[in-house]
Amino acid sequence: MLTEKEKQRYLRHILLKEIGEAGQSKLKQAKVLVIGAGGLGCPTLQYLAAAGLGKIGIIDDDLVDSSNLQRQILFLEKNVGEPKVVAAKNRLQEMNSSIELVAYNERLTAKNAVDLFSVYDIIVEGSDNFTTKYLANDAAVLTGKPLVFGSISKFVGQVSVFNYQNGPTYRCLFPESGSSEEMPSCSEVGVLGILPGIIGNLQTNEVLKMILGIGNILSGKLLLFDALEMQTQILAFCKNPDMMVNELEEIDSSCGTTTLESISYQQYNSAPKNYTLLDVRTAKERAIRHIGGLHIPLLEIQKRYSELAHEDNLLVYCASGIRSLKAISILKEYLSKKKMYNLDGGLKKVKL
Repeated sequence: MLTEKEKQRYLRHILLKEIGEAGQSKLKQAKVLVIGAGGLGCPTLQYLAAAGLGKIGIIDDDLVDSSNLQRQILFLEKNVGEPKVVAAKNRLQEMNSSIELVAYNERLTAKNAVDLFSVYDIIVEGSDNFTTKYLANDAAVLTGKPLVFGSISKFVGQVSVFNYQNGPTYRCLFPESGSSEEMPSCSEVGVLGILPGIIGNLQTNEVLKMILGIGNILSGKLLLFDALEMQTQILAFCKNPDMMVNELEEIDSSCGTTTLESISYQQYNSAPKNYTLLDVRTAKERAIRHIGGLHIPLLEIQKRYSELAHEDNLLVYCASGIRSLKAISILKEYLSKKKMYNLDGGLKKVKL
């Protein structure tokens, strides 16, 4: 199965008695889908490509932003503004021209998840939102695929493997989707640049062990890593027979946020006088970049909503469109008659 060139390239793997040529051939035949080409996806993709995986799929609908470069080291400054999956595929192909790379420039949804998962052997989940994590879990259960989970926030990360040989799933650990306020994104709370590299590589380690059939898999175990204290902890959890998945449906990560009309920046820019902009990011974020308008940070919305009593057609924005949804949900409780819109994709999709 291996060419002479491949035997030379993967010699350090082949020298390991636990891998050898037979194991490297398994890696060459393996197909892995990585959800998200962000902080967790970048190191995972790099080491899977370097290991000689036969086929790697990448799904993400985001663009490379300059703020990504602090931790998403797969990307270069010249990639800013490009689709992440395109930039990732091109860079990975330069690293290893013998592997197959497939880029899906789209969001994982209930409509495409099952079909996509059916093509691959293992799914790696590296998103930063509840919607995708629950959706990926349910699709993995329906297609019988193991799901390698990763999560990061500030200085702490988590890793586990769900649905491995019909083992415990994400819903066994977290039965119900929590509010997105309980899981703020890195754009809201920050993250140590090296942390996704550590957690992403731990995810990759689980992928390689499953393909090679070696070691102990983190099934039914949640690994916690604290970068500040340099401590790890492993918590055990069991399969819950009540957590059955019979069909796939989208999860509302905003947990109760009113369905709102989203407006693209292009739509706003064609008639800016029709809207009142409201920035709900922090003062530090606004100082770096903004598109004007009023400024009330999300954490102050509940106390300062009266400042918007005379405003209408509010177009609320943040970095990615998540905090703006939260802000609108709060404002609707006090200013229910006001027309409010969400800036689609937040500032990430705004090119000035």
